[in-house]
Amino acid sequence: MKTLEHHYTLDCLPSDNPYLSDNWRPCDEEWTASTPQLEVIGEVPRDLNGVYLRNGHNQVHAPIGKYHPFDGDGMIHSTHFDGGKVTYRNRFIRTTGFLAEAAAGRSLWPGIIEPRKAVLRGWGSIGAMKDNAGTDVKVHAGRALAAMSQCSEPYRLDPVTLETLGPDPSWARALGTRGICSHFQVDAHSGEMMFFNYGQTAPYFNYGVVSADNKLVHYEPIELPHAPWPHDLGMSAHYCVLHDLSMFFDPEGLRKGQHRLHFHRDVPARFGVIPRMGRNRDVKWFEGLPCYILHLANTYEVGDQIVMDGAIQTNPVPDLSGLPKEGYARMHALLSMDLQETRMHRWRFNLRTGQTQEEDLDDEVTEFSMIDTRVKGRPNRYVYNALAKPEWKLDGLKKYDWRAGRSQRWEAPKGCYVSESPFAAREGSTAEDDGYVITYITNLNTGKGECAVFDASDIAQGPLCRVILPHHIPMGAHACWAPASALKVPQ
Repeated sequence: MKTLEHHYTLDCLPSDNPYLSDNWRPCDEEWTASTPQLEVIGEVPRDLNGVYLRNGHNQVHAPIGKYHPFDGDGMIHSTHFDGGKVTYRNRFIRTTGFLAEAAAGRSLWPGIIEPRKAVLRGWGSIGAMKDNAGTDVKVHAGRALAAMSQCSEPYRLDPVTLETLGPDPSWARALGTRGICSHFQVDAHSGEMMFFNYGQTAPYFNYGVVSADNKLVHYEPIELPHAPWPHDLGMSAHYCVLHDLSMFFDPEGLRKGQHRLHFHRDVPARFGVIPRMGRNRDVKWFEGLPCYILHLANTYEVGDQIVMDGAIQTNPVPDLSGLPKEGYARMHALLSMDLQETRMHRWRFNLRTGQTQEEDLDDEVTEFSMIDTRVKGRPNRYVYNALAKPEWKLDGLKKYDWRAGRSQRWEAPKGCYVSESPFAAREGSTAEDDGYVITYITNLNTGKGECAVFDASDIAQGPLCRVILPHHIPMGAHACWAPASALKVPQ
């Protein structure tokens, strides 16, 4: 059996574009590599069994118009752990758009910045982009599910081999062209998956539930006053929290075929609390500070309250007036979480009084929250975040202990950047931080990526082991951990 296989795919175009070079430089190779051929520094834990999956955008062809780092083709990187043995794989997600451009030998769709350059029908809430399925990945009903943030077809993959299996045949067609937004949620207790999508025409928002055996069991249009731009979904044991935030499409622009996002600093954010199987009439709306939210840490119930923790942005569109329109200076600013005033925040929605309470949980810029998925939707103690520097550079990890009111951190060496870093429970463990934190490291010093495993109870000591990958791994989007027990398709 071969343990080191090098699969050539398409040649990614070399570029001096800041989002196609250095830490963003795409991969143009697909690998399968296993220990002992893979170099391991330290010792791989033998009680770590499952797969770490990370999605990301990996542009192949010269882009049409200005390139945004969320435009590239989806590529999944995986590290499979099995009793101390490790296998690494990476594969492009072979979406309809990816295959069409591979056949044409060039880009056929523009990106998020200049959608008006589109000449072909596209996907997503804008309707002009390629469906790259490159934002999020989670495992549900034994399959990895990948989607992009602007809504797309839900692409299934084998979570071990990474073979693309196509849009889910059980329920994808029932959603029409809307698909799902990238941040769907999976309840480890019930096995259900909650999702949403949105678009430019009414109904602007839909909410749905897929059962543990992969059947669409609930799909409900939600009334909104305008075309929104949500990104995440809160999930507790019995409710979901829908986001109608202060940044949304300009209605007048939409009537003219323009897709202009505006942050309305005087418009409160709205949060709709809906029972898991609820209808539009059951939604209870709450108001909060004007803001935008990319990613949540957790949502849970305490008495009459729904508590939602996540990374608030109170300045998602910084002042760009002093920056040139040419080049990428403005995009740098829009991808700088410090300028966006990003910080961990808590919302409390009182179902009895209808009131909202808010508080900051930290003043440091951190994002990409991960928790033990066994307590997802229930009260949690620990959160594992990435330290965020300008231009989406994640240069370390921070662990929050909400109960004790303290934190610990690990800062990556200069020239190294982490990925979203999920918690992986030690086999047989029950305690919330009894396990590991796993991340990919983009190492510009060596030119080779790494998969690093930390003791979740003490991330400050640094990695327990580092698996050296056979090639460079670029910065990515979202990641998940799936234990071995989650990799089986329900019968």
